[in-house]
Amino acid sequence: MTKTLFSRSSRRQVAAVLALTVLAASASAYAGDFSQGRDFHYWPGNLVVSRSVYDNKPSNVQVGMILPVNCANTTGGCGASTGAPYDGTYPYVWNDVLYDGSFGITARIYLDQITPGGSLVDSLEVPNSQLPAAMEGELVTSFSSKSELSLHLSLDHKYLTFMGYVAPVNALDVSNANTPGAVDPTNPDGQNFYRAVATVDRDGRFNFTETNAYSGDNGRAVILNDRDGANYFYTAGNAGNGSNPQPAGVVLGAGAQFITPAGMPEVSQTPGANTPLASFSVTVLGDKADKIGKDDNFRGMTVFNNVVYYTKGSGSNGVNTVYFVDTTGTACPKGVGVPVAGAALPTAALSYNAATLSTAGLPTNMCILAGFPSTPVKTATTLTYPFALWFADANTLYVADEGDGYAGGTDLYAHAAAQTTAGLQKWVFNATTQSWTLAYTLQAGLELGQPYTVRDYPTGNNPGTNLPWAPATDGLRNMTGRVDADGHVTIWATTSTTSGGGDVGADPNRLVAIRDDLKNTSVAGASQEKFVTLRSAAFAEVLRGVSFTPDSDKRHDGGH
Repeated sequence: MTKTLFSRSSRRQVAAVLALTVLAASASAYAGDFSQGRDFHYWPGNLVVSRSVYDNKPSNVQVGMILPVNCANTTGGCGASTGAPYDGTYPYVWNDVLYDGSFGITARIYLDQITPGGSLVDSLEVPNSQLPAAMEGELVTSFSSKSELSLHLSLDHKYLTFMGYVAPVNALDVSNANTPGAVDPTNPDGQNFYRAVATVDRDGRFNFTETNAYSGDNGRAVILNDRDGANYFYTAGNAGNGSNPQPAGVVLGAGAQFITPAGMPEVSQTPGANTPLASFSVTVLGDKADKIGKDDNFRGMTVFNNVVYYTKGSGSNGVNTVYFVDTTGTACPKGVGVPVAGAALPTAALSYNAATLSTAGLPTNMCILAGFPSTPVKTATTLTYPFALWFADANTLYVADEGDGYAGGTDLYAHAAAQTTAGLQKWVFNATTQSWTLAYTLQAGLELGQPYTVRDYPTGNNPGTNLPWAPATDGLRNMTGRVDADGHVTIWATTSTTSGGGDVGADPNRLVAIRDDLKNTSVAGASQEKFVTLRSAAFAEVLRGVSFTPDSDKRHDGGH
């Protein structure tokens, strides 16, 4: 069975039709496929999708456990004395998040190589505690932390990069634990785990760099600058799970980080102090200061024309919008602007005043991209939820909006279906006004708010929320794209969800694709464009990031 991205009227414009095959393979067909010991190879032009698989064991959580882990030894304290209401059985286990706000369970990571049409080629399991010891180290993600495992190519396209935790599989509450070098005693999650950056080359060889960044929260995206002799990571994430003011180490490890790759195995690494790359404060917009460090709650990132861009789309502080790092210091004296032509990429960490770090935070060296929202979340009357972004060219920017995540009532499906900004936003640059304008938002085919079935998933209502189990698409998260020879772009993206599950991040989601006329800027011109589902996550798994393979033709990835 095949589906095509093209309407009948547009097929004649295309020299070679891209057939998109809907994958029907179950998780059991590939979940245990560990390819690292074989003659593994990423092939140019293919895609890589990061997938997380929960180890569905009732013993992972005992009913009545007091959580977060080691909470009694923190000043943050423990939750209700009744303890965890559910054991580790999927998906009921995620109802425990209703009791423990730090709840999560570490899980294995798979990097699935697929064709552009969605057919599975092979799958590479990231080294972890359930595999034979690997010299490179080990890394896991937190199921069901929905903002993790974004995939990016390095600037020279030789490596694929992502972030995770240095912890065993099936460990509890790791995603909100402190890092060893940035401990916050007010964090109720009384554990310490390093975060780490992973790189993998075309032959499936891994390297890991541990870091004390993102204490109390998670690293979400990373790009390696390996161009022209450079060798350092730009990363995105969030930090802090304790009270205000946050310790200096937590503030230093938030948001945008500058990390130097380690040249030794994980077991020999001793991460030092965090080195921030950039920061933004709403005070440069003339607004009252927020909680220090929480304006920098970044989710997605990209690099285009030597400029590092970030998105923020969650949290109760800061501005939900698109940002860029201003290495010139002249692009936006009032917090909003466009990059200066010829600006260089960042080559060093941000300088700061250690004496005022916990009270004044880091200095601002970022700008809101002109035309995008600039009103803080606390006062905005309407909000968008940008996650990933991809430049097709200097005048065309696509932004994935994940939707507002509403799952608080019986109207959850209707609410998701009524969203106007969720999906794929197309922005175009106006050279006269030096500002970006939203042309349209692509939603057709996403089936926003339409519940779908997952094999072996419960039916009816979740007893923990009294709302329906069935997931429905809420928007888009990670994505990548390419500019095709016929003047169109093809974009692949993973979906966000809404449901009555205890944590919607645990919902099996989808990989979708769409083609858009690059030069079109009208809603009418895009009326025939429609998303097609290429792959659906199976029971106890989720799809997170999507990227082209290492060593792919650079023309395929306009975002870099």
